[in-house]
Amino acid sequence: MLLLDTIDHRRVLFVGGKGGVGKTSIASALALAAARRGRRTLVVSTDPAHNLGHLWDRPVGDEIVSLAPLLDGVEIDPARTTDEHLAAVGATMRRLMPEHLSGEIAKHLDLARDAPGTHEAAVLERVAETVEEAEGRYDLVVFDTAPSGHTSRLMSLPETMSAWTEGLLRRQDRSESFGAALRGLGGDEDDPAARVLGDGGRERRADRRGRRDQEIRRILVRRQQRFTRLRELLRDSERTAFLIVLTAERLPVLETVELHAQLERTGVDVAGLVVNKRSPADGGPLLLARREQEAEHLAVLDRHLPDVPIVELPLLGGDIVGAEALTDVAERLGTTGG
Repeated sequence: MLLLDTIDHRRVLFVGGKGGVGKTSIASALALAAARRGRRTLVVSTDPAHNLGHLWDRPVGDEIVSLAPLLDGVEIDPARTTDEHLAAVGATMRRLMPEHLSGEIAKHLDLARDAPGTHEAAVLERVAETVEEAEGRYDLVVFDTAPSGHTSRLMSLPETMSAWTEGLLRRQDRSESFGAALRGLGGDEDDPAARVLGDGGRERRADRRGRRDQEIRRILVRRQQRFTRLRELLRDSERTAFLIVLTAERLPVLETVELHAQLERTGVDVAGLVVNKRSPADGGPLLLARREQEAEHLAVLDRHLPDVPIVELPLLGGDIVGAEALTDVAERLGTTGG
């Protein structure tokens, strides 16, 4: 399988798999190869344990930097992304809600910071923003993702968040309908401010309430559209692909089978598997015995995923650091595996 040809027409590539199998090296090598083919490319690390900077032997942070001609890189900081996400949510809530509720808003946001799913939702927002901002600027965005469990949740989040936002919109519609009916029945008569200010006060309060409801709806609709676009992109095999990186060991193989099933359920196309650090056949008795053991694990992989293309990358003698080493990896990935 010519791996580079397989992904050459895609706009977005996700590289995932178990921790420690070499996802960052594979993602960077493919990104560098795409750039050298003339495609403007951005490689993005979403893994909290970032290795992009170490791999390229230069500082890479939460702002986009140049790594090579036509190739940029960025490491998404989950903590910073969560802080910025909650700060934006808090600013919106304080703008829309009565001032006397500001303490409750702050308490809610403090609790939300460590709530399950908050970091994933914030990173998902950043992924969606990155894809949107890359439109017209980059031909390819390569995401070096967190280990499998985090990645599978991230891939399923657009569906969940879109459904959740749709539910909020329906609830708001019902709330607005109920409020209008209540006001039609004179529901504001018990409001002390309304009694003091009279009809003009009620009208001003109703106007503020209407503007607030419209802004809430605009925010929810914009959020829903963003997640819907991302969900459609993830499911479009012409534009998006997922590569699973693994080593030929029992746990990575089993985790790969499970990750493939999870991605399949969410409609994400797995374009291929990269078996990294394959032991050589001519490296002496120890490595030969290990290679035979690896072949047994790969037979399990072949039984479960017979139709998914596989590329094997041999165990290399040195560290993969810098453009020269990544070029060597890319050349090996561009050859027929097996």
